Amino acid sequence: MARFENVRSTDTSSDPFAGLSVEDVLKKHIIDGIKKNLESHLDAALTSYQPLQIVNEILLDGMKTVGELFGAGKMQLPFVLQSAEVMKTAVGYLEPMMEKSKGSQKGSILLATVAGDVHDIGKNLVDIILTNNGYRVVNIGIKQPINSILEKYLENQCEVIGMSGLLVKSTLIMKDNLLEMNTRGLAHVPVILGGAALTRGYVEQDLTDVYDGKVFYAQDAFEGLRIMEDIRENGIEAPTASELIERVRSHRVDALDPELYVFAGVSSDVQPVEPPKLPFYGVRQHTKFDIFEIYKYINPVALFRGQWQFRRPEGMGNTEFSQWLEAEATPIFERLQRELATVLKPRVQWGYFPCAGEGNDLIIYSEDGSSERLRFTFPRQRDGKRLCLSDFFARPDQTRDVVGFQIVTVGSEVSERERALFASGNYQDYLYTHGMGVETAEALAEYWHQQVRREMGIDDVEPTDRKLLFSAKYHGSRYSFGYPACPNLEDQAKLFELMSPKDIGIELTEEFMLAPEQSTSAIIVHHPAAKYFNVK
Repeated sequence: MARFENVRSTDTSSDPFAGLSVEDVLKKHIIDGIKKNLESHLDAALTSYQPLQIVNEILLDGMKTVGELFGAGKMQLPFVLQSAEVMKTAVGYLEPMMEKSKGSQKGSILLATVAGDVHDIGKNLVDIILTNNGYRVVNIGIKQPINSILEKYLENQCEVIGMSGLLVKSTLIMKDNLLEMNTRGLAHVPVILGGAALTRGYVEQDLTDVYDGKVFYAQDAFEGLRIMEDIRENGIEAPTASELIERVRSHRVDALDPELYVFAGVSSDVQPVEPPKLPFYGVRQHTKFDIFEIYKYINPVALFRGQWQFRRPEGMGNTEFSQWLEAEATPIFERLQRELATVLKPRVQWGYFPCAGEGNDLIIYSEDGSSERLRFTFPRQRDGKRLCLSDFFARPDQTRDVVGFQIVTVGSEVSERERALFASGNYQDYLYTHGMGVETAEALAEYWHQQVRREMGIDDVEPTDRKLLFSAKYHGSRYSFGYPACPNLEDQAKLFELMSPKDIGIELTEEFMLAPEQSTSAIIVHHPAAKYFNVK
C-alpha cells in the first residue's frame, strides 16, 4: 500500500474512524469518499453544531482538502467525484434542518455549453465541484445561444458566467459572445471559459484583449473553483437586472458561422494511385453486433487516462502506474462492459461513391460517374507540404476515383443513463458511463473502418497488434468533420444528403452536430499517403 498511498488513501482497519474527533470523522467521510455510517456521524455532530455550521465549517473544509490533494496529483478525478457524492448525500441529509438564509451560499455562477456544441461532461464536472464547495450553480445545459445565456444569467441573478465547449468552433463562438456582452454593456460580468479546444494563451491574451471585463481560463473544474474563490475575495459588482433585462431581450443574435480557412493556392505533390475495386456503390447499414467484440477495439489509454482522467502521480514510474491502473481501472472497465451490454445499441451506415479531386474540392458523382451530385470544399495548408484532402483523389480528367463514408452510433440510451446518474448524485459512475459511451462509439468506428478496408481491398498492411490501430498504422485514413483536415461542421449536412442516417437513429442538430452525442462520422480515404495533418 505504501507504493500507492499518494494515489488514494485506504484504511484497512475494522473502524477507520476510531479515535477521531467528530469533526475529523466527517472530514474523513468526505476525503475518503465513505458513505457507510455517514448519517449516524452527522447525527453525532448535530449535538454540538448547527446544520449550516457542519456544512460550512467541517464538510467544506473536507472538500477543500480534496481539492488540494487533486491539485497536488495525490487524488484521481474519479475519487474526487466519490467525495462529491458523499458531500451531496451529507448536505441532502442536513438541508431539511437548515434555516434558509440569503448569505448561506458563497457565490453563484451560470454554466452553459455554447451554441453549436452538444458536449456537457466538462461543464457538469464544474457543476459538481462548485456545488459541493458551497456555490449556487445554474446549469442551463448544452447548445445555448448568447441570448439564452444572458437572459438566464439575469433571471437567476448570478454573479459569474461560465461558458464551455469542446469544438474549435466553440472557441470562435465564445469570442463572439464576449463581443456581444461588450455591446450590451455587460462587460462588468466576470466570465470563466473552459473546454478542450481552448488554450490558456488564447483566453488570457486574445480574449482578454477582446473583452472589456474580466475573462478567465479554467483548465479543469478545480481551477474553476480557485477562480471563483479569487472573484469572491476580490468582490463582485452586482448587476442591475431591472435596467439590463430589457436590453438583453431587445437584441437579436444572428447565427454564428465558423471560420473556414480555405486557401486557394498551389496543390501539393501527392501522386494519384489506382482506385480500389468496390463490392457496391451506394449506402448500406448494419445493426447486429456482438458488443463484446466491439469492446475489444476500445483504446484503454484513451478511456482510462483521457475520459476517466486517471493521472500518473509525480514520482510514480510508468510501470508502477500501469500496475495500478490494471488493479483499479480494469475491474471498473470489466464491470461496465457487463452493465452496459444491453444499454449500448451499436449501428452503422457506410457507403462508396465515385469522386474526383479538383483544387480544394472533392466532387461526388452519381453512380455512373458522369453527373455531379455535390462537392465538399476543404482547407489547404498554407506552407509545408500544402496538403488538402482533395489531393488524395484522382483529377476529374483522369479515371473516376472512389471515396468511402461511414457514420456510427451506440444509441441515445447511454445518454439517458448518464443523465439519470448525474441527477441522482452518482457522480463517479456518471463519469465512468460517459467515458464508456464515448469510447465505445470510437471503438465501433475503428472496428468498422477495419471492415471497410477489407471490403475495399486495402487491408495489405493491417497491424497484428490491435494497439497499433489506435495510431493509424494501416493503409489510408479516416477523417471526421470538425477536425483540422475537414473542419467545416456544415459539411455534415452533405453527408446526411448522401447517407440518410436517420434510418439508424442519428439526426443532425441545427448546429450540424450528430445526435446522439455518442456518434461519429468520417470520410474514408484509400490513398496510402493519407495520414492525419493539421491545417495552419
